[in-house]
Amino acid sequence: MSSSQGTVDFVIARMLGAGEVSYKKMFGEYGIYCDGKMVASVCDDQLFIKPTPGGKSFIGETVETPPYPGAKPAFLISAEKIRDGKWLSELARITAAELPLPVKKKKPAKKSGSRK
Repeated sequence: MSSSQGTVDFVIARMLGAGEVSYKKMFGEYGIYCDGKMVASVCDDQLFIKPTPGGKSFIGETVETPPYPGAKPAFLISAEKIRDGKWLSELARITAAELPLPVKKKKPAKKSGSRK
């Protein structure tokens, strides 16, 4: 089942205090980015935050489950917590601070052909 654009818009609106927040559509679901780092995903209209020690400490009692079959477990965030923009922004900020910047893949070098 895919997520709705409305759910993503709601989550993004609540995270605006975290920094530069954006999203990318991925196979009917969404990746949520904060300051260029993927911090969360929206799958089946539920919010999953990447697990970090700081995030776990901030949340307290966490529910960890994979957002989709075969995925690594992530923190499942309740609808009640998503509505609290200040809390959600802080969690996104904490998570982004602990994640590394994505490594840009190098483009393969163009092969030069010999001309005769």
